[in-house]
Amino acid sequence: MKQFLFFVFKIIVIVFVIAIVLDFTYSKAFTVSTKRGKIGYIMNSAPKEFDVVILGSSRANNHFVTKMFQDKGLKTFNFGMQGSKLFESDLVLKLLLERKNKIRTVLIDVDVTLRSNKKSEATILKFYPYIGFSKVIENHLKHLPDFDWVFRVPFYRYAKYDAKIGLREVVFCALNRKSKELDAGGYTALQGNNVANVEDFSGSNPLRNIYYEEIKKVCKDNNITLIALMTPMCENTKGMDYFDKVKELYPEIHNYENVVLEDKYFSSCGHLNDAGARLFTARILKDFFNK
Repeated sequence: MKQFLFFVFKIIVIVFVIAIVLDFTYSKAFTVSTKRGKIGYIMNSAPKEFDVVILGSSRANNHFVTKMFQDKGLKTFNFGMQGSKLFESDLVLKLLLERKNKIRTVLIDVDVTLRSNKKSEATILKFYPYIGFSKVIENHLKHLPDFDWVFRVPFYRYAKYDAKIGLREVVFCALNRKSKELDAGGYTALQGNNVANVEDFSGSNPLRNIYYEEIKKVCKDNNITLIALMTPMCENTKGMDYFDKVKELYPEIHNYENVVLEDKYFSSCGHLNDAGARLFTARILKDFFNK
């Protein structure tokens, strides 16, 4: 019996050691790549001075053309991420500042994401490999239900979320293989003009969002100009009074949901195509950066 228990103990120790080694190896791979994604770009690049940092969901990622800002002499990067919410936007801003980047202006898409204080189940995984390398990430995520498992159990995060941060991504990071996420200064251009699936905000209400409030505070504390916007929706969108509710709740948020209307400028009802994004970006540059 003692021999059996000792054998089991040795197996447990071996498995634990292997988990520690694998966890270290995977994490190390993520810390050497500057080309795989926007979070790695922030974590592993030298500090920069940005005239404009763009934050938000896909409606920021697909609506603000980085090169048009750069052509105006504004050092700009679009950190908008597909599927992200204000939970992640707040974290990206804090992470940029933790990594000693200097920011003059934050331009953020704030409209449909005001409906929830929740995190994005997919986007948040992008931060998991860096938990041990950033106090900002650790503090931001420590209230999540599985934080102790993710933070304290070796290799748990990589095993559970293998599809997103597993072996395939580790290999690409180790090779520093560039992803499309960083092309065009972080802007992702959409094509086509299919608006068949109409967005419906009927009965939706914006919340006093704790992460938007935190973004405002961080910007104020760091002397960063904050420009919060509602970006265009197709003209057949239902429940458009939702955007009036946003303006009533947060008067400082600029309403641009109706400045681009024609369907030919939309890839989907809630996302501009490249032509629409260029039209919209030109308007934003004129209204806020003309000087």
